[in-house]
Amino acid sequence: MEFIANNLAPIMFAGLICFLLIGFPVAFSLGACGLFFAFIGIELGVLPEALMQALPLRIYGVMQNETLLAIPFFTLMGLILERSGMAEDLLDTVGQLFGPIRGGVAIAVIVVGAMLAATTGVVAASVISMGLISLPIMMRYGYDRRIASGVIAASGTLAQIIPPSLVLIILADQLGRSVGDLYKGAFIPGFMLVGLYMLMIFVIAFFRPNMVPALPPEARDLKDKNGNSGLPSLLVLTGICVGLSIFAAQNMETIHTWFTGEVVEHVAKDETIVFAMCFGVALAFVAASINRITGMGLLSTVAEKVTFVLIPPLLLIFLVLGTIFLGIATPTEGGAMGALGAIILAVSRRRLNYKLLNQALVGTTKLSCFVVFILLGATIFGLTFQGVDGPMWVEHLLSDLPGGQLGFLILVNVMVFFLAFFLDFFELSFIVVPLLAPVAEKLGIDLVWFGVLLAINMQTSFMHPPFGFALFYLRSVAPDKEYTDKVTRKRIAPVTTTQIYMGSIPFLCLQLIMVGLVIAFPGIVSSGLDEKIDYDLDAIREQMEANMPEAIDFDNPFMDEGAAAPEADDPLKSMQDALEAPAD
Repeated sequence: MEFIANNLAPIMFAGLICFLLIGFPVAFSLGACGLFFAFIGIELGVLPEALMQALPLRIYGVMQNETLLAIPFFTLMGLILERSGMAEDLLDTVGQLFGPIRGGVAIAVIVVGAMLAATTGVVAASVISMGLISLPIMMRYGYDRRIASGVIAASGTLAQIIPPSLVLIILADQLGRSVGDLYKGAFIPGFMLVGLYMLMIFVIAFFRPNMVPALPPEARDLKDKNGNSGLPSLLVLTGICVGLSIFAAQNMETIHTWFTGEVVEHVAKDETIVFAMCFGVALAFVAASINRITGMGLLSTVAEKVTFVLIPPLLLIFLVLGTIFLGIATPTEGGAMGALGAIILAVSRRRLNYKLLNQALVGTTKLSCFVVFILLGATIFGLTFQGVDGPMWVEHLLSDLPGGQLGFLILVNVMVFFLAFFLDFFELSFIVVPLLAPVAEKLGIDLVWFGVLLAINMQTSFMHPPFGFALFYLRSVAPDKEYTDKVTRKRIAPVTTTQIYMGSIPFLCLQLIMVGLVIAFPGIVSSGLDEKIDYDLDAIREQMEANMPEAIDFDNPFMDEGAAAPEADDPLKSMQDALEAPAD
């Protein structure tokens, strides 16, 4: 019994692993393990019985956490957009746009995956949508099945690192940091990952063009009525909007001065970026609207269609992320605006009906309940684990590693990578992150940077063969039997599970390369954050003392200004004089 009492924390952690390996649901594994070892700890005298009285307060604290409200809002936004046909329109238009080049459809999938990630934040919605729409097209025109399945699964997982990511919301809650800060920190790494995916497709197209062929001419139906491509008009519109956006960004101080009527000498970088991008996107939308209403014919049909398909989701992205980055709205408020914006977009497309809304609300409720139950189980487990000095055990285990910060980061990332074979990102966030965060903070690691690093690593949990959820989602919609293509009337071979697994490995390696880049170059994350202001506390104290009013003499409160205050009696001196005075 003495051995158990002295090693209850590691025994408790091992017990949780046994529960999970048995296949018991994670939420109930956490709760049952916490209560079971709490009873053992109380019986052995290791855990004070009064500690469990804090459990109801901890649970109420979870329910009162307003940050977690962002999860149902962003989930509802994503499900409505996915079911309203936005993904289909984006994939069709962007696929036709990039179709004439080798690997163009794969590039389109990556671009649309990034846009869906920035609007939906839900991996399942992105992977299933792109699997249903783009996989048959790539199979129809001779794409290698491994590349096709890998690029769809990898592009869907971008929803876990590109804001508004559900992973970042949960990590912010577990790390005790601002969701907005994690969004800002993850912005650049997320789009760097998009660039790595594209770079790999370009390399494959250069060395193995037969694996990613271009769309044949008969498949390119995005043309003007006269048969022209219409691309010059689109390039001119894009060039004008980009040029004016850059001009607006370079003159933000002048614009703010004109708008506010006061001289503005400096504008924050994130505010400049958001305003400039909104300006360029709005300008393109206004130009396309005027061209359609007046029938001036200044823009080609292709330019009009591309503008009207791409601009609404982009405006929604700027509405949600822009207000969060600028500090106008909290993530919860931004999610609420995003959900309302998604409903407005669905209504404008005349695709919102009772069935769609009911499916979106049911899906949102299921995911939200899933998250809350895991969080409640993690709260019970965490309370008991802290009561038996579990954090101290983890700290001693990890803080004495050779290599200091670097050794800690390497071990943590290797551990998270292998745990991701068996646990998804929710489970990793609620079980592993609370144990690692105190050690990281003690080692002097910025927790915002650490959270983004873990989010990139946790993204691999969706791509791990054989348990990656993105691979499961793709398997559910990929053809598993030979079928006849509706367009070419050819027999198409099925996509095997092995091909899906093999296709995920190159993109899994790219995600690990991104982890290494973030560790080697911390500025990738920190450059997106607001600059920290260092306050001179001594100067502030001196200024406060200088501005403090003079002390009031309560013995003579009505003394004239400038008159000398009577000398106050010194109690110590009076006592000393009394002791030295001769006795009568």
